[in-house]
Amino acid sequence: MNHTIVSSQEMQSVLATLFTKYNFPQEQAKILARIHTESTIDGIYSHGINRIPVFIDYVKKGLINIDTTASKVTAMGSIERWDGNRASGVLNAIKCTDRAVDMAKTHGMGLVALRNTNHWMRGGTYAWQAAEKGCISILFTNTIPNMPAWGGKENRIGNNPLVIGIPRKNGHVVLDMALSQYSFGKMQSLALNDQDLPFDGGWDNDGNLSKDPKTIIDSGKALPVGYWKGSALSMILDMLATLLSAGNSTYKIGLEKDETALSQVFLCIDPSTFKDTEIQEKLLNEIIGFAHDSSPISKGDRTYYPGERTLKQRSKSIKEGMQVNTVIWKKVHELIV
Repeated sequence: MNHTIVSSQEMQSVLATLFTKYNFPQEQAKILARIHTESTIDGIYSHGINRIPVFIDYVKKGLINIDTTASKVTAMGSIERWDGNRASGVLNAIKCTDRAVDMAKTHGMGLVALRNTNHWMRGGTYAWQAAEKGCISILFTNTIPNMPAWGGKENRIGNNPLVIGIPRKNGHVVLDMALSQYSFGKMQSLALNDQDLPFDGGWDNDGNLSKDPKTIIDSGKALPVGYWKGSALSMILDMLATLLSAGNSTYKIGLEKDETALSQVFLCIDPSTFKDTEIQEKLLNEIIGFAHDSSPISKGDRTYYPGERTLKQRSKSIKEGMQVNTVIWKKVHELIV
């Protein structure tokens, strides 16, 4: 058996101890421990517990500044630019989401463009955060070049994750997707368990499409979701994040050895501005009900709205604990010693 059952309380305690060891202030260490644990609870191991060794490696290299967080550079009404000061991407994203929510509550809409930050781990974290405060969110980030632009051989675009969240009484709607068919974190999780991808996820070193995550990770060439459409969307999101933040593009990020100094956008909208929240809820439920009322292709299967399976997994993990890869859990403990 290559998994061990870990409770959320145990994971948070272990991670808080680890982050404190690497000189994060106690309150920040607790926040980082909570966010990584929550991602794991929700089944996003790739950007939760599995990401910890890489995160600590970045701290050791001095790529993550533990002495500060993001700060405002300039503001104009409901739009602001912030500098991440190369601090923790998680702490920066929480701060910028909160600021975008505050502006949305004041102006109906708020946008924070953030430059010079680090990996925000699971982007969906911040959509759930905004939804809990009653706000719609549209969030995106650029990345290191890790996909060929459609029709090209070399990596020239990022798998720039796009996140959209909509608050809802009976379960928030949250779309969290990388613009590669599978995120590299997801492929690493499958590789740890010697599992293939259900569909082609990238190219091998000979230019052939592959379902083998290890082969794709080795080549470093992920497949854009929707082929040429995903390629185009990746470019557009990179352009927007770069222009709005006056930060680094995927091209500039790729000039560095490690993935750092990213550009991100946090846009929040307060739907209560329209004063028809009951109608909004009814409309959402109509859309979800129509999707649910569909005959499944496979017996026993069903359709889901974005975020529905996350809620299901969250409930299961809280009740039964999380199945953590034993190799990863051992590495985490070794980092504390």
